[in-house]
Amino acid sequence: MRDYEHVVESFDYLQSATQDLHGELTALNACVECCDRHAHGEAVALYCEAQDGHAERYRFRDLQRQAARFGNFLREQGVKPGDRVAGLMPRTVELLIAILGTWRIGAVYQPLFTAFGPKAIEQRLNCSNARWIVTDPHNRPKLDDVTDCPSIVVTGGAPQNPADHHFWSALNRQADDCAPVLLDASAPFLLMCTSGTTGPAKPLEVPLSAILAFKGYMRDAIDLRADDRFWNLADPGWAYGLYYAVTGPLACGYATLFYDGPFTVESTRHIIAKYAINNLAGSPTAYRFLIAAGAEFADAVRGRLRAVSSAGEPLNPQVVRWFAEQLGVVIHDHYGQTEIGMVLCNHHGLRHPVREGSAGYAVPGYRIVVLDKAHRELPAGQPGVLAVDRERSPLCWFDGYLGMPTQAFAGRYYLSGDIVELNDDGSISFVGRNDDLITTSGYRVGPFDVESALIEHPAVVEAAVIGKPDPQRTELIKAFVVLNTPYLPSPELAEELRLHVRQRLAAHAYPREMEFVDHLPKTPSGKLQRFILRNQEIAKQQALG
Repeated sequence: MRDYEHVVESFDYLQSATQDLHGELTALNACVECCDRHAHGEAVALYCEAQDGHAERYRFRDLQRQAARFGNFLREQGVKPGDRVAGLMPRTVELLIAILGTWRIGAVYQPLFTAFGPKAIEQRLNCSNARWIVTDPHNRPKLDDVTDCPSIVVTGGAPQNPADHHFWSALNRQADDCAPVLLDASAPFLLMCTSGTTGPAKPLEVPLSAILAFKGYMRDAIDLRADDRFWNLADPGWAYGLYYAVTGPLACGYATLFYDGPFTVESTRHIIAKYAINNLAGSPTAYRFLIAAGAEFADAVRGRLRAVSSAGEPLNPQVVRWFAEQLGVVIHDHYGQTEIGMVLCNHHGLRHPVREGSAGYAVPGYRIVVLDKAHRELPAGQPGVLAVDRERSPLCWFDGYLGMPTQAFAGRYYLSGDIVELNDDGSISFVGRNDDLITTSGYRVGPFDVESALIEHPAVVEAAVIGKPDPQRTELIKAFVVLNTPYLPSPELAEELRLHVRQRLAAHAYPREMEFVDHLPKTPSGKLQRFILRNQEIAKQQALG
């Protein structure tokens, strides 16, 4: 294991990363980096497991051949470098072939999450002006209600619409050879839309240079090794899945795994055992559901995992303790955004202190700071906005949203919108979204702290905490709680939870109101949308006059 400080202080990291790309950064192709460079021998690129248990594995050279065929098909249809091709597909080999084939001809891939309805799909296609969309028979009917839908390629059986192209029939007519288009490092290879945690999704382009950052994260934070069996639970319809379940591991020359089925405790346990998974990545939401299963999951998985990483939202301390005590593995919290990738991590592959409740240290290649409202850098112990110093972050690739003004820049800094605090040891702890912070009776309270205290109680599976407008206190703290089986909602349980939080945190930080709910509003990628709960409370108050 390498020392964190040594890596940060030297330029060896960036020099080795550049060398990994074999030369000039003015002649890149994402399919070459994620496939061709590793297409020798029997090296496996993808393990596929269907919901019915059918399993396949594909070598890099298998994918290279099929990606060439799909690239030739797109060229035949007039797709040029820089054109956008969208994918609305489950986690199957066709998805990866479509991604690699799009990249091969210099086109830009746009992911669409399969849980999206027609309006969400239409809004994102309008952002990208995609010329083609690849989908499967299950998702194809959604496109009938999409205005100005691009041309369609359908996997599976024969297309029902005669205007559609059949994926495998189209590929089988093409040659195996397709010369990759080499582009400048600033050329885009992905078009992403933000997850919509605090408002409408915003489009942005990801340049080829970002592959350097994705590889660094896999090596330093995930600690992905040649003999690992790696599984990222995130869907490639979202940034964390596409960046770090597809691009990152494949660019490193290591296999990834697709499970084409819904997330369940049983399926997770089955996949970990069958494929001998020892390096796992996912979200706190997924991990909380695994914890709720208790011994059913722990007994089957104990001793199998070497490294576990968490991303998407802050990791509650209770989750960290459970993994350590029940599975004998340390789970590390990682922080990032669609716009910048992962930039703040407790690294599995670098030696540094790990502080409970901390999101970790800046990823090598980034300088992360905390700013006040005047955009001045703050010392330890003072909460402010997490920002990326773009002038001193050679791996930072984000340069603005597509076709719309970017208000997230303040001079040399990118402003994340998240409130954090620098610790004395140089690590950074998450406080909350700027819009989520609660001001109550003159105190500033981060909802994450209250939620973490609630989740420590055995009755609670999930919790969301907001500030509800209040004339006396400015805001009062209200909690929305999803209960564990066999607990039932009651005034007595609500009071028990309030006292639990009060004893764990402080007299001013406990929820004065509590509502038991069946589920919490989240983005399709699983992030809490507290603003929806806030807006609902405001609407209720307005209705009451």
